[in-house]
Amino acid sequence: MHFDENKPVDFVLNDLFEHYRKNVADVDKITKALLDRQVVQSQDDIVNDHIAFRTLGVPHLGIQSFEKIFLAFGYTKKDYFHFEGKKLNAYWYAPAIEGYPRIFVSELRVNELSQAAQDIIYKYTAQITSDPVDDLDLNNGPEVAAFLQQPLWGLPTSEEYETLLAESEYAAWVIYNRYYLNHYTISIHELKDGYNTLEEFNAFLESIGVKLNTSGGKIKTSEDGLLRQSSTVSALYDAKFADDKTIQIAGSYVEFAERSVLPQSKDLPKEEIESKHRRDGFETNNADKIFESTYTTQIKG
Repeated sequence: MHFDENKPVDFVLNDLFEHYRKNVADVDKITKALLDRQVVQSQDDIVNDHIAFRTLGVPHLGIQSFEKIFLAFGYTKKDYFHFEGKKLNAYWYAPAIEGYPRIFVSELRVNELSQAAQDIIYKYTAQITSDPVDDLDLNNGPEVAAFLQQPLWGLPTSEEYETLLAESEYAAWVIYNRYYLNHYTISIHELKDGYNTLEEFNAFLESIGVKLNTSGGKIKTSEDGLLRQSSTVSALYDAKFADDKTIQIAGSYVEFAERSVLPQSKDLPKEEIESKHRRDGFETNNADKIFESTYTTQIKG
């Protein structure tokens, strides 16, 4: 798709991707291999299925704040998801224009954590006394893009990070990484034959040395069998904390989605199949396992 830098949504999506690409080595590694094998002719040929963000469910933040950005960009709020064990809520948002990525936003139910974990989170977020998105000009792409890269609270200590990590790896990830893009997703079914099923694509990934998330199997499949997902495992990077200690923590990762043609559209000629003819949305069980791409058990497993 062609991005128009004068459109706020285009500017923001481009800026998010550029920061993410520079920090997640697997992105360029995968793109280069696809280019070398002539699966795609340029990065722009790769269709982005969705991007995902993580938030904290505290006053003035969380989904109710974050979603204002993409609702202003014309996105439509869709299904709600509940993750019992991980203490998360989530929604996904559909783009107004074909070819733009879906948005998936999750939120930690902070009030369900231990008092010790809550105290750490509120220590940093209590200073936020109004919704910061309300102060943005959402028609100004550079202003919104800058907001998504800026810290809303101070750096925690390494001890506070470790305390959160022991109880909720999601909480630890967000307290350090904030609104940093959690992952982007390559639409596998849009690639050419030989690469357009997850079995083939995962084999390609492993052949170039990319490590895959194995939680729930390398391929996570929805109950209807029409949505299949895989993901890489986050690399570790050196992170400096408020107490001047540096420890290795999880960053972001890359996801891969294969959306099958809906039963009612299965007889359409291949060249006539559009996004609307394929399985849309998300699946709780799949997403539950994808979250673990930043979990210690996957990274060190």
